Parts: sequence; structure tokens; C-alpha cells
Amino acid sequence: MRITDPKLVAALRELDAQHLAGASLAERTSLAIGGTTDVLLVRRHASLPDLVALLDAAGIPHRFLGGGSNVLIDDGELPWVILQLAHQDPEMRFEGTSVWVDAAADLGRTVTTCAKRDLGGMEGLIGVPGSIGGALRMNAGAYGTQIGSFVREVEVFEAAQRRIRTQRGSEISFEYRHTSFAPDDIMLSVKLELPAKPYSEIVEGIRICNQKRRASQPLNQRSAGCIFKNPPGFSAGRMIDELGLKGFAVGGARVSDRHANFFVNAGGASAADMLNLISEVRERVRRSSGVSLEEEVIVWKA
Repeated sequence: MRITDPKLVAALRELDAQHLAGASLAERTSLAIGGTTDVLLVRRHASLPDLVALLDAAGIPHRFLGGGSNVLIDDGELPWVILQLAHQDPEMRFEGTSVWVDAAADLGRTVTTCAKRDLGGMEGLIGVPGSIGGALRMNAGAYGTQIGSFVREVEVFEAAQRRIRTQRGSEISFEYRHTSFAPDDIMLSVKLELPAKPYSEIVEGIRICNQKRRASQPLNQRSAGCIFKNPPGFSAGRMIDELGLKGFAVGGARVSDRHANFFVNAGGASAADMLNLISEVRERVRRSSGVSLEEEVIVWKA
């Protein structure tokens, strides 16, 4: 989708939205897969209601992209433009054990910056890729830690009402890889309440988590993290591994040799390659165990 009307381009500029024409989404996703479209970089949160109203009035479909770490996007020319938050300055503000974080901030950098203030609890999230907003959307978790445990309030653009509203943590349902945010809500910032811990203790926790990740995950390859959610009482990765599917490939998409629930772009993978690999692995698991695996990765089909 391309925005070519000069008047519309000028109106976007007035709303402080940077227009990037014909951007490759493969360059904005951790899988390095995705077609091309126009990207609107939102530099001022308060402009979002007017920006969305402008696009709707012009009949331009749009989707919101966070850090691009947990999404599989179709190839080719895409039928919608992309909204993406620009990083705010400053990204974090501290007050005692509370920290306000911009949704575009990097999750790992947030963990380490808080550690320097002797604020811990999120050590298990250190290697989870992506932005704070994406972590909130999926209730990111690892090694017994989930970000939802620390959320006290979230500033959200509620697209259905075209308004920006602060939702209290008690209003939000945080479950395993799922939250109660509406599909078209855009997280703008979050207030976290973190436990005070000695810096040395936090760093040791980070070291242990990093060591576990390096030993079990393909950190030097293009992936979207875990492809499937763990079914109740089961490990999706173990189920795939037990079928001997590590290394199984469709085109340029391959099941990781290190972690069977990580599917990697081994070189030149298309969205179709990855979707076919997901479908084939799911079907083999279903035939073997009767369990139908649910995707954790978000799939955008054109």
C-alpha cells in the first residue's frame, strides 16, 4: 500500500508522522521475512487519534508493528500501511521503585537499565527480543518471570474508540502468552513496579539466564522466538524434538538444531516457506499425539 496523495502526505507531516515510502518489512522483523509497504513512524503519541482518523477517512488500511520480533509477515506488496512508534526521549523515568517506560523501548535494555538502579525481578526477560510494547501485548515470560507481574498501569491508544486512555494493571488480564488488550490497541507506555535488589544479585541472575539461553537457543540465527505455545502439561519443543524434526526444512525455513520450537530463516526463506513448515510440523505433532499446537508467533497474511 502506497500513500501518494500530496495533500495526505502533507497532513501526515503536520501530525509529526514520518513517511517512509516503500519500506521493506524484512528489514524490520527478526525473521528477516516480510514484503514492502509504506511505514509511518509516529513521533508524537498524542497525534495517534487524529492520525488513525485521517487514514480511515482516506480509506487506507493500516496495521501496527512493534519491535518485529514475534511476527511473520507475508511477502510481496502488502495491502496496508504500517504504523510504528518512534523512540521517545527519555525512554525511562524513575521514581523510587516505580519506572515509566516508553513502549518502543528495547526490553533487554530496560532490564539492564533498571538493574543499574538496583531494581530487579525481570532478570528472566533479559534475552527476550523485542520492545516493551510487544512484551506487554503477549505477556512475555521466561524462566518463571512474566512482565504482567510488574505492570501497574499502561497508557493505551484504544483504536476502537480512537482515544488514549490509561488502563490500570488491575483492569488488565495477564495470562500465559495472552492479555486482554483489544487486537487493535496500541500500547504507548507502561508503569512498572519492581522489587529493590542489590545490583550484584541482579547481574548474577542475568548471567545465569544468558548462560541458559546460549546453551539452548539459536541466538545467532534469524528467528521469531518460540513458534508454538506450550500446550497445558506439555512442552511444544520437546514434542517436536521427539519426532526427530530438528533440522527439518521447507525451502529456506528450518526447525532449529538447538531448540525444536525455534524455526529459523536459514537463508532466503519466504513467508510461504515458514508457513508451510509450521503447518507440516503442527500436523505431524497432531497425528502423533492428538495435540493441536497453537501458534505463539503472530501471522500477517496479505
